[in-house]
Amino acid sequence: MLRIGMLTSGGDCQALNATMRGIVKTVLGNSKEQVEIYGFEDGYRGLIYGKFRILTWKDFSGILTVGGTILGTSRTPFKLLDEPDENGMDKVEAMKQTYHKLNLDVLCMLGGNGSTKTANRLREEGLNVIALPKTIDNDTWGTDMTFGFPSAIDVATRAIDDIHTTASSHGRVFVIEIMGHKVGWIPLYAGVAGGADVILIPEIPYETKNVIKAIEDREERGGRFAIIVVAEGAITKQDAALPKKEYKAKVAARKYPSVAYEVADDIAAETGREVRVALPGHTQRGGAPSAYDRIFATQCGVEAARAILAGESGFMIAQRKGSMCRVPLGDVAGKLKYVDPESDLVQEAKLMGISFGDEA
Repeated sequence: MLRIGMLTSGGDCQALNATMRGIVKTVLGNSKEQVEIYGFEDGYRGLIYGKFRILTWKDFSGILTVGGTILGTSRTPFKLLDEPDENGMDKVEAMKQTYHKLNLDVLCMLGGNGSTKTANRLREEGLNVIALPKTIDNDTWGTDMTFGFPSAIDVATRAIDDIHTTASSHGRVFVIEIMGHKVGWIPLYAGVAGGADVILIPEIPYETKNVIKAIEDREERGGRFAIIVVAEGAITKQDAALPKKEYKAKVAARKYPSVAYEVADDIAAETGREVRVALPGHTQRGGAPSAYDRIFATQCGVEAARAILAGESGFMIAQRKGSMCRVPLGDVAGKLKYVDPESDLVQEAKLMGISFGDEA
């Protein structure tokens, strides 16, 4: 009997179901022994509190195109992992007990950076774990791509596309806030795809005067409107120079709901232009996965299944230079993959005239 545990952890995304489908269909179609699939509900909470259900082939039929996760998900912060719950329960020990009680051969964890750190902790505790790189942010170290990212780009790009018509009609400046607290992969890709005039991301601190210069330059060329794409974690050069604690305190005391409103207010005050803010928000996590996401998610699932059938674990499934591979969990845990300011896409965007606010 081959017993497989499966959970989805952290923020949801469009291709979680497609990935699980890839795992299960491949294992069931190729295993020489009977297989039992245990789906843990709401992420690591299900593993901690023993909340699961046995899944069959039927549960994974027809879910390739369905976003979200049939198992439910939740955030279980890694930094709180060693803190007992409200009833004094040791979370790590509880997860180990559930794993051994069900006599699992392997645990498949679909999650991002924090979730991968927990997966590595469980590996260190002696459990057989395979991680699969889920995050719309594409910030998981060790892989060129994460599932959820392609779909999020599509959603964000459509939002930018839709804003173009109303911005043009009214001759307005629009500031569109795109998800990305610590890294700017989604705003970078969606900004380029959506024809943004300015893209502000965490990795490239900006100056407001440079943003305004880009708007004025566009106006001089006859541009009626301007599109500013701003990552949630966009930061000015002045703030980037502050100590981390001081910057956090400044953000906490900020009068604006988010950085997009601050950028919009600064532009309006300096230029007198009519400025509006648009927030696609959680729509970037929702809806059906894109075609590319379905393909990549399926590849991840199949590669995980191959490892399961071979009795191998202790790594994250990844893609590098177009090829699927495995990266040891110990190498992945705790690391973020940032946008390189000198990368081809950033430099190409600049040559196209897109401003990142770092230079006039």
